[in-house]
Amino acid sequence: MSAAPNKKRMAITAGVVVAAVAGMAGLAAAAAPLYDAFCKLTGYGGTTQEAAAAPGQVLDRRIEVRFDSNVAPGLPIEFEPKQISQTLRIGETGLAFYTVRNLSDQPVVARATYNVTPHEAGQYFAKLECFCFQDRLIGPGEAAELPVVFFVDPEIASDLNTAEIGTLTLSYTFFRSTDQSAAETAS
Repeated sequence: MSAAPNKKRMAITAGVVVAAVAGMAGLAAAAAPLYDAFCKLTGYGGTTQEAAAAPGQVLDRRIEVRFDSNVAPGLPIEFEPKQISQTLRIGETGLAFYTVRNLSDQPVVARATYNVTPHEAGQYFAKLECFCFQDRLIGPGEAAELPVVFFVDPEIASDLNTAEIGTLTLSYTFFRSTDQSAAETAS
């Protein structure tokens, strides 16, 4: 003869299962923001840092910063750096410009993301001003110059993983923003 199921035990098991599923859903929802925070904090994956001020130290050693631009498929814009590269002393503030132009007859809302290669150097590349991670409304046929003010932290020279790096590449990619409401009201 089989024993009758214990209702209390079944209720506890159901509660544990529901809590586990809710916990996994919560972790899944938090994964992207936590990953972004981790990358910004550590420079993982070439994620650059944001800074409020340039460092007080400027080294004699020079480093070349190359500029790259990309556009997501289907986005009707032209996007390119105004300069191919710039050589500056480590710790010195640099200024570079990118040009964006809407090639269509409709307004476009787009957003730029960035990274630095080699990835190990991302934590030492800091931006004081940047056009990235902000939606930008670009009118039909409109063109704009977008500045980025940056420096390479002198700490790059004392890190064994990055001490020999002589060239960095700052790469931006423009994507269509998920929020197109500004383009719809501009039409």
